Amino acid sequence: MNEHRPEDPLPSSADAPRRKLDAGSLRGLAHPLRMRLLDELRLNGPATSARLSERTGESTGTISWHLRHLAEHGFIEEELGRGTKRERWWRAARGAIVVAGTDFDQDSASRAALSVYNAENLRRQYQRVADSLAADWQGEWRGTGSITDWSNLRLTPAQLQALIDELAAVVTRHTPDPDAAPDPAARPVIVQIQALPRKDPDRP
Repeated sequence: MNEHRPEDPLPSSADAPRRKLDAGSLRGLAHPLRMRLLDELRLNGPATSARLSERTGESTGTISWHLRHLAEHGFIEEELGRGTKRERWWRAARGAIVVAGTDFDQDSASRAALSVYNAENLRRQYQRVADSLAADWQGEWRGTGSITDWSNLRLTPAQLQALIDELAAVVTRHTPDPDAAPDPAARPVIVQIQALPRKDPDRP
């Protein structure tokens, strides 16, 4: 996997900030609970350690410890002007996270962290789909959504990257302006794109 770009915690645009992870920040993020906490803050907005404890089933002490790690590496930040000294509110730092796997080819510790990171991302993506399929949608939302794959493409590495870039551009065009008034009929939507080379049994 050459590059992975998790979603922006706020609606993204062509000029949205992006952060490319180095070895230290990758190891700081590559933990299943820390990735889940960041996911909670990205998807559901600011929260306290107590609220995150309720959602995850982990103790507030454990949650606070992992939140401090995320804050040290700049993945989350305190929401100033909210809460008290005993109850801090945390929010996800704005910006897409970019991970280039080839950056860690010579670092065995970072490759191990990358494996954890990729495996947890895959598990979370699967869970999001499973949760949506299991939900009892009503009205116009019944039957919406799509699970589709195309396996008959044969592309060069450059063509594959061009396809990924074009798909990302389409999503950006459909992403609303964060300053615009929300449509009351709209719901949060997750778009997951997996575009990966697959092994050919007749080629090494």
